[in-house]
Amino acid sequence: MSQITDAPRRSSLQGATLPRWAPWALAAGSVALGLGISAAAGLDSDIQWGLMAAVFFVGGTYALAARVEGRRQAKDRVATSLVWVAFLLAVVPLVSLIWETVERGVKVLDGYFLTHSMGLITDTEPGGGIYHAILGTLEQVAIASVISVPIGILTAIYLVEYGRGKLAKAVTFFVDVMTGIPSIVAGLFVLSFWILILDMGPSGFAGSMALTILMLPVVVRSTEEMLKLVPNELREASLALGVPKWRTIMKVVLPTSIGGITTGVMLAIARITGETAPVLLLVWGSTFINTDPFDGPQASLPMYIYQQYTNSGGSGAAYDRAWAAALTLIAFVMILNLAARGIARWKAPKTGR
Repeated sequence: MSQITDAPRRSSLQGATLPRWAPWALAAGSVALGLGISAAAGLDSDIQWGLMAAVFFVGGTYALAARVEGRRQAKDRVATSLVWVAFLLAVVPLVSLIWETVERGVKVLDGYFLTHSMGLITDTEPGGGIYHAILGTLEQVAIASVISVPIGILTAIYLVEYGRGKLAKAVTFFVDVMTGIPSIVAGLFVLSFWILILDMGPSGFAGSMALTILMLPVVVRSTEEMLKLVPNELREASLALGVPKWRTIMKVVLPTSIGGITTGVMLAIARITGETAPVLLLVWGSTFINTDPFDGPQASLPMYIYQQYTNSGGSGAAYDRAWAAALTLIAFVMILNLAARGIARWKAPKTGR
């Protein structure tokens, strides 16, 4: 009888493979080699040794895999290595930005900073807060959302469910054009029409109209793509039962795609929250609390950051307030993105049996 051993036998059809720790060892060796060459050459930039380490990692992966596993498997490992290198190249600047903002912004970010305005405090003096800027941003973004979301969703429904012929093509063309409009152009358009021609004066509502122009094509495009993902079989089954088309859209199409539509809307809101150019032209900013977006200048977070940075006069307090406001704005956008993901998961169609 043959003896049974605890060690598993390798199949004769299975070639040699690299151990699981090999990529990690190559990565550590590439970093060490990059740091060594950078130190020997007197290079001060972290980007240089990082790029050298990436080249060494990809080249070492191909050389080692080709020797052990063959050239075909080596090409597969090189492709995987390039994906990881590209991922790190994209993540490192983002992490660096967030780290720098958090490190500088936490100096003055507290309850007092979030619940007080600048009031009579000048930009060069310590103290003050961003309550007036947070209130202005929330009101301006809310007004823009109330205007653009219904119009955008109804436009997308028309393009997907009813749109045929030249009118639908024209609407699609202008939506594509609006998607690429710079924010400063939207601000100039509202400035010339609302403030210069109608003489309505700067206000939070004027900024909301410019934000609406920027938000509308994003809502239309995202909603249109989500509606196209709804299977036609669901529409046909509803229509076959004698349900009118408008009710089919309300009861079948929209509930099926509501998760993706909500995600697109939240991402559109996050996009316009940090816009500065329209606010700079139309809202003008204010150091006092203005709860009426239809009357007089109003503050906003992007405008507050710009003012504190440009009017600091070398004051460290103004720089600290600018970084704290930037951290607050990043946190606000991050909360919107997390909320979009949560709503999308909550409203996603159940696929379980």
